[in-house]
Amino acid sequence: MAGPLHGPGRPAGPRVPLTEQQRDALSGPSFAVPTAADMHALGRRIAGVLRAGDLLVLTGPLGAGKTALVQGIGAGLQVRGTVVSPTFVIARVHRGPLPLVHVDAYRLGSLDEVDDLDLDVDTADAVTAVEWGAGLVEQLADARLEIAIARAEDSEQRTVRLFPHGADWAGRAARIAQLG
Repeated sequence: MAGPLHGPGRPAGPRVPLTEQQRDALSGPSFAVPTAADMHALGRRIAGVLRAGDLLVLTGPLGAGKTALVQGIGAGLQVRGTVVSPTFVIARVHRGPLPLVHVDAYRLGSLDEVDDLDLDVDTADAVTAVEWGAGLVEQLADARLEIAIARAEDSEQRTVRLFPHGADWAGRAARIAQLG
């Protein structure tokens, strides 16, 4: 398989999703996020531990704050311009000292469709944040940070949980918690 999202050492084929019990065992820190400004600030904290080649997989219901979090990440990475939802274009590349590839995988049905995106940056040289990517993009990298956002039913309160997978993500997730 060729394309901008595949590189050396990236495995092919689907991965088996974890059960909720397994996910809880792997969970890193969690954060109470009462406002959109706080979500943005958490994104800036996350940006402080990111480096080229990182994969972030964001999950949560519509309106949970996934894009607000990525806006904070973009601000922390000092990308140029405004980070907006890529819903209608599927993927946007935001240039900066460390580029940010922001993907909305909601309408994508397979890894092949993700791989077919005509990105003008190699994801090995950027941070890639994928909204709605769970079960679809995990095989893009052996190591990743999954970010699950849950919204309270009776308030604007969000809970953000980090799920580090591979490499040094557990240590970096702990550093995100310490930065607060």
